[in-house]
Amino acid sequence: MNPTQVLLQDKFQQALAAAFGNEYGTVDPILVAASNPKFGDYQSNVSLPLAKKIGQQPRAIAAAIVEKLDVSDICESPEIAGPGFINLRLKTTYLEGQINAMQGDTRLGIPLTDTAQREIVDFSSPNIAKEMHVGHLRSTIIGDCIARILEFRGHDVLRLNHVGDWGTQFGMLITYLREVYPEALTTANALDIGDLVSFYKKAKQRFDGDTAFQETARQEVVRLQAGAEDTIHAWKLLCEQSRHEFQVIYDLLDIKVTERGESFYNPFLPAVIADLEVSGLLEENQGAKVVFLEGFTNREGEPLPVIIQKSDGGYNYATTDFAALRYRIQSDKAKRIIYVTDSGQANHFAGVFQVARRAGWIPEDVEIVHVPFGLVLGEDGKKFKTRSGDTVRLRDLLDEAVSRARADLETRLQEEGREENLEFVTNVAEVVGISAVKYADLSQNRTSDYKFSFDKMLSLKGNTAPYMLYAYVRTQGIARSGNIDFTQLGADAKIILQEEAEYTLAKHLLQLGEVIGAVEVELLPHRLCDYLYQLSDKFNKFYENCPVLKSSEPMRTSRLALCDVTARTLKLGLSLLGIGVLERM
Repeated sequence: MNPTQVLLQDKFQQALAAAFGNEYGTVDPILVAASNPKFGDYQSNVSLPLAKKIGQQPRAIAAAIVEKLDVSDICESPEIAGPGFINLRLKTTYLEGQINAMQGDTRLGIPLTDTAQREIVDFSSPNIAKEMHVGHLRSTIIGDCIARILEFRGHDVLRLNHVGDWGTQFGMLITYLREVYPEALTTANALDIGDLVSFYKKAKQRFDGDTAFQETARQEVVRLQAGAEDTIHAWKLLCEQSRHEFQVIYDLLDIKVTERGESFYNPFLPAVIADLEVSGLLEENQGAKVVFLEGFTNREGEPLPVIIQKSDGGYNYATTDFAALRYRIQSDKAKRIIYVTDSGQANHFAGVFQVARRAGWIPEDVEIVHVPFGLVLGEDGKKFKTRSGDTVRLRDLLDEAVSRARADLETRLQEEGREENLEFVTNVAEVVGISAVKYADLSQNRTSDYKFSFDKMLSLKGNTAPYMLYAYVRTQGIARSGNIDFTQLGADAKIILQEEAEYTLAKHLLQLGEVIGAVEVELLPHRLCDYLYQLSDKFNKFYENCPVLKSSEPMRTSRLALCDVTARTLKLGLSLLGIGVLERM
């Protein structure tokens, strides 16, 4: 709820207590934003569910509440409608006070949380010796957005990149490279990432079809785990080569992460085994050490096991997740741990969380959350792939987005007869292209699959990044046309609301805190995208219906101030999505 709703709810509960007794002072007044402006701004239908309990008609209950309801400092006189709805319309003076307070605050009225805590966001998580692909896009930008919002609210956020940098794949790759290209294991940058991926694929083919190669690769893993100097040196070179390529992508997307790969937790794996044995959860099954899950069964109806240690003594993926979870709670002191992965891992994390709780590793004051997301689909509704059927490389996708944005811009400049320098074209194309990709993803409910379409995401119309960026550009265009510096408007720049478009825009601006608070809790970035899209739409209607520079005082200054708070809200909202703004497009 926003501050106005909180205030009104308190006043409703006071009125309920005064009308029907103190026991009704904690009843939820069911106060929601009105669905239609003709009903006002807020509506309560608490009278309907109370009718049976109190033994009166809903309209009579509503009348009794209104008689005791003191909202004269906030609202016009309450109205009773239909079977007993109580409609409230905010006073102009109250709205002006709220929007002017927002305009005068560097944080636009959004306070820092009073319950700041250490929060960990686990996201992106590519694998060494593999290129980042379109599947990494969602985890990377959803995780970054969540981290940005938590940071803005004042939490101590640790952005963790749980890179796959350990295990059997390194045994395969190092064994293969020893045969075909040994220089790659001794010399830095001997391979580029494309070569490394190609060698990995060939190594996997050998591993799958050659038992002798399999055994050699497994022995190489044992050497890696034992810390053999030449194997460790080779492993480090391979990791560094991949990290360099990952960083190119992170720089393009403006993503900041702290890498802590699977290898980091390797020393803590034996303690996981020991602790599970002490707890009595660990069992032996077909030579492996497992924990059987409660409520999870296979097709035969038998309990499903989580493998903790394989029969050959090796550890499983889940074992590393247990070690990471314990470390994040015990050493990082996290109070909320957020895992941003595809929905296909939902059962995996459900099992990990269950075992961790049964083992007593998760204190009552620590929250563990899986943030799942759906697939990226092509416009044909099938999994997004290249024409040859390969997974789309993330670098190629981003480069194409920028290239298409540049072509669109150059066409528009030619049509408008505008000439711009190379630096302007390059910057605008990169910002628009990358922003379009990010926004198209974040604007979808993350739990759903979505269709990837360059044409739709780069459009200047509709719920797209270019539409949002253009709304911001309009605010800056007003400032340039009037030679106005928004920062110099001063304390005298009071916003006065007269026209319907001004009221509508101001009311929407005041919902910013509520939306950010909701995303902080629910971890659904599309809520913020929806807010910004509606804000852009309402600002454009204000722009069309309310002259700014041609108005006489005091409305000229008032409307300039309303443009300023809109611009700052757009800039803040987009920055929380990981999107920068442009002064011109």
